[in-house]
Amino acid sequence: MNQPATPASARIADIPAYMQDLGRRARAASRLLARADSAAKNRTLTAIAAALRAGSAALLAANAKDVAAARAAGRDAAFVDRLTLSPKTIESMASGVEQVASLPDPVGEISEVRERPNGMKVGRMRVPLGVIGIIYESRPNVTADAAALCMKSGNACILRGGSESVHSNQAIARCVHRGLAEAGLPEDAVQVVETPDRSAVGELLRMNKYVDIIVPRGGKSLIERIMAESRIPMIKHLDGVCHVYIDDRADPELAVKIADNAKTQRYGTCNAMETLLVHEAVAPKLLPRIAAELAAKGVELRGDDAARGLVASMKPATEDDWYAEYLAPILAVRVVHDMDEAMDHIAKYGSQHSEAIITTDTARADRFLREVDSSSVMVNASTRLADGFEYGLGAEIGISTDKLHARGPVGLEGLTSQKYVVFGSGQVRE
Repeated sequence: MNQPATPASARIADIPAYMQDLGRRARAASRLLARADSAAKNRTLTAIAAALRAGSAALLAANAKDVAAARAAGRDAAFVDRLTLSPKTIESMASGVEQVASLPDPVGEISEVRERPNGMKVGRMRVPLGVIGIIYESRPNVTADAAALCMKSGNACILRGGSESVHSNQAIARCVHRGLAEAGLPEDAVQVVETPDRSAVGELLRMNKYVDIIVPRGGKSLIERIMAESRIPMIKHLDGVCHVYIDDRADPELAVKIADNAKTQRYGTCNAMETLLVHEAVAPKLLPRIAAELAAKGVELRGDDAARGLVASMKPATEDDWYAEYLAPILAVRVVHDMDEAMDHIAKYGSQHSEAIITTDTARADRFLREVDSSSVMVNASTRLADGFEYGLGAEIGISTDKLHARGPVGLEGLTSQKYVVFGSGQVRE
């Protein structure tokens, strides 16, 4: 466990057998972890945080190998930045693990208890999902975050990070294993796939005998591959084409403030606004103001004819622009006749991620909330707030735009399920 990890493609000859072994061990560990009480899980998380801090030098040394390889491969600055660990990011990882320890444990919670006419009581108990496979790309901090969330929710996990962060992920895994061993929980509860061989991902996606759910965290190409190949249910979203609609009954100052924040607070996130829809009655006054705010921050605007008629510097939008998740300082803009046209646009071009309406009309806000079919629908708030921490979940494994099991930011509760429990006193069926 404490030996330095090596890229395992050089020493794992039989990847299918290796992955099956991980699955068997994870399944066995999940049964032990499911019965661990909150105190044991919290002790483990506290020990993991301590191990991350104590192992800071080793983590930085391992990460330096990955960063050097990325630079040698010609990776761009943004990629290298996502990959790089520092004393500050290691402390942030450790603090994040401690924050998960401080969250309420959802496992074992019994709710919706109802007494039946025969006297028996029927309720629902929250239980772990079992084994979670998480596939992610260049951010090594995901290894610690995912391990902590799975641990607290009583799930074993198999983590497959990107090949570009193999040394970093293995170093973090050793810290996690030290914490598990110290608290007396099975080290197999958290397993990091050692090989960077891409075939390991394909094997993981077929291991429905051992893995209960797959969580992909990465770019569109990764998620498309997993959607095409997985035999296991997923918690995922593909695109974040998020909209803000400014109604003709919007507070003007609020509208400008929210539109600016939703686009420019951070560009490369799935909850950043990609299309702005403005009611034609307020567009002549508001759109030039918003355009000036965004232009000052270097945002390129692409609009329909009506929008371009109000802002001369705006480039023409194509049909592809309405579908685009830019993740960049680019914004599509459309002037609409009314809220119905705005909702029709969202229904056609949106990705069911996060949408917002800016309005002072309560009836319209209620309609927007009911009729817009996205995982987060907001009134008078920035789409950038669609986030597990901001929603009070404490932490999230990702965002789901699926409609079954979990939807929106997925925190601890989203990594559990419910089963029925019955409390009887001798009842039998007549």
